[in-house]
Amino acid sequence: MPTRLRPMRSGEAALLTNLCVRSKARWGYDSAFLDACLEELSVAADAPPDRLAVAESDGSVVGVVEISIEDGIAYLEKLFVAPEAMGQGVGRTLIGWAKSAAKKAGASALIIESDPNAVPFYRRMGAIDAGLSPSRSIAGRILPRLEINLAG
Repeated sequence: MPTRLRPMRSGEAALLTNLCVRSKARWGYDSAFLDACLEELSVAADAPPDRLAVAESDGSVVGVVEISIEDGIAYLEKLFVAPEAMGQGVGRTLIGWAKSAAKKAGASALIIESDPNAVPFYRRMGAIDAGLSPSRSIAGRILPRLEINLAG
């Protein structure tokens, strides 16, 4: 069944946070690392519907994406796919939504501070390298920064 996107439902924030943690854990990070990232991985219950989308397939939640907009630039806050749904096009659907929502909000670019393991995916989705950024969760950790041009 194809992936469909929908707004987050009331009471789903914890389920979506758990999905983000499971997705991140897929890369082999230990529990101490995941605990340090928990705030950044958490989905807020009051996330605006035009900034967050949930991916569903066969009635199951399989992914989540969230953006923020600041001064005409969009930032990819979250893009996580359930481990059991990886490789099925869910990530492509989610990044497509992020680009569309960012354009609709008037953003000229989508900035991605990526987990190093996800860089190849974002490059396949059209992102180019745009430097490095400090992690918001792990002191001293530096993350690849990528950008997708939305103008044009």
